[in-house]
Amino acid sequence: MIFFHNSGNFLCARPNGSKGNDAEDPLRFNCYFCKMRLEYKDLLPEDFNPQSRVWIYQASRIFTLSEALEIEDLLQSFADSWTSHGDKVKGSAHLFFGQFIILMADETASGVSGCSTDSSVRLIKGIEEKTGVSLFDRQNMAFVIEDKIQLLPLSQLKYSIDNEFINGNTLYFNNLVVTKFELENNWIIPVKDSWLGKKYSFEKTVSS
Repeated sequence: MIFFHNSGNFLCARPNGSKGNDAEDPLRFNCYFCKMRLEYKDLLPEDFNPQSRVWIYQASRIFTLSEALEIEDLLQSFADSWTSHGDKVKGSAHLFFGQFIILMADETASGVSGCSTDSSVRLIKGIEEKTGVSLFDRQNMAFVIEDKIQLLPLSQLKYSIDNEFINGNTLYFNNLVVTKFELENNWIIPVKDSWLGKKYSFEKTVSS
């Protein structure tokens, strides 16, 4: 099981067959990269239709290593048992960069009903209660600044742009994507290519 954890910007792989209590000994994990990696596409299920539905939940802080491992177990268990009107949902669940929970359902295999969507929301709310982290706050926006994921309240965005803390080339997590195709191609993009590029001017900072 592989997950991204951004505490120290490591990509960590959990040893096969390891249990949740391994989280108490981080040295038992193989940390391959000391510099933050933004690659994630190879961790998405290859056999899911490009139009598979996607839900992204951004945490208000990075999860600790022990929290991340527990969340990985919860997500795997949920994906394995996800049903819609008694039928198995072809679904997957991931924790990327220690801060983004991504659920995916391939509706070409089985539809996702309101009840099955409600069950996914209960999962996320349960993680909120367990960790004390907010996963439904859409007012915080995530950017990659100085090789780290930084959250910025929407109310401070204009100030940050005017003072060039953020420019048109700054990478932005576009959590509005709703399909696997969009997740693969339009999730982590330069600010100038997002909806923000249409709302704000980046002429001073965007190189031609």
